[in-house]
Amino acid sequence: MVDQPVPDFTLPATGKQTFSLSQARGGSLVLFFYPKDNTPGCTTEAGEFRDLHAQFLQASCAVCGISRDSIKSHEGFKARLKLSFDLLCDAEEAACAIFGVIRQKALYGKPVRGIERSTFVIDGKGVLRREWRGVKAPGHAAEVLDFVQSLQSKRA
Repeated sequence: MVDQPVPDFTLPATGKQTFSLSQARGGSLVLFFYPKDNTPGCTTEAGEFRDLHAQFLQASCAVCGISRDSIKSHEGFKARLKLSFDLLCDAEEAACAIFGVIRQKALYGKPVRGIERSTFVIDGKGVLRREWRGVKAPGHAAEVLDFVQSLQSKRA
């Protein structure tokens, strides 16, 4: 899928907004898919993206988190962590299907369907430039930022 255009999708977002990929064009975009609000790994990952958010913006890159949680859950998670970027609700798994992030996982030894922690960088023309799958949260946001900054320096 890398170096291919990403199909448009529209999802409900925090702040009573609607997010459409086609409307996000212009700068780069980071979409990080995470399993569940208020869980340890997801809290770490969202917090690291929050802490680096100003640097992403300096690199002309927006950031959005996506999970299957409800907007109400997202609003609480966003407020608790003081996130400065939007969280998108993919309850119907539309974006999850586009990016192929739903996997069979084990939870306490039982099989469950869930989101595999994954991150995607899309350029200003809607083309996927990089993907990370099976992400470990600690340090991941900094790795994504390094890639985004390298994209920006190639455009300069």
